[in-house]
Amino acid sequence: MITKLSHISIFVLDQDSAYDFYINKLGFKVHTDAPMGPGMRWLTVCTPDQPELEITLMAISEGMMFSKESAVVMKELVSKGTFGFGVFECDNLLVTYEELKAKGVEFTKPPTKEFYGFEALFKDDSGNWFSLGQKGNL
Repeated sequence: MITKLSHISIFVLDQDSAYDFYINKLGFKVHTDAPMGPGMRWLTVCTPDQPELEITLMAISEGMMFSKESAVVMKELVSKGTFGFGVFECDNLLVTYEELKAKGVEFTKPPTKEFYGFEALFKDDSGNWFSLGQKGNL
């Protein structure tokens, strides 16, 4: 029986840039940052309130996962914002939105009340996009 999810990957164009974005702009914590052989790096981050779920900031490069051609296609999909997606939560969307904007996070949709909740949309430095929603009732 499967009991939990421990890791999930977000494909990034550059791990150093992604490190800066997720740590210094979003406020995540580094869980693991280790070399994994020639030219490879295992970089995981987590939100401060959910350290048991590691987000792997996975570089797109030719090698174990991707052929040269596949890496080119994947980089194009990610950079165009057509591949990655996730949903993050916060306690106060308006406050978090202003904090992240001040740090240079690009929002594609400001906080908006929708039939399903209160959300804003933003992109990371690679082009992946995310919904940021407020926990609980408005």
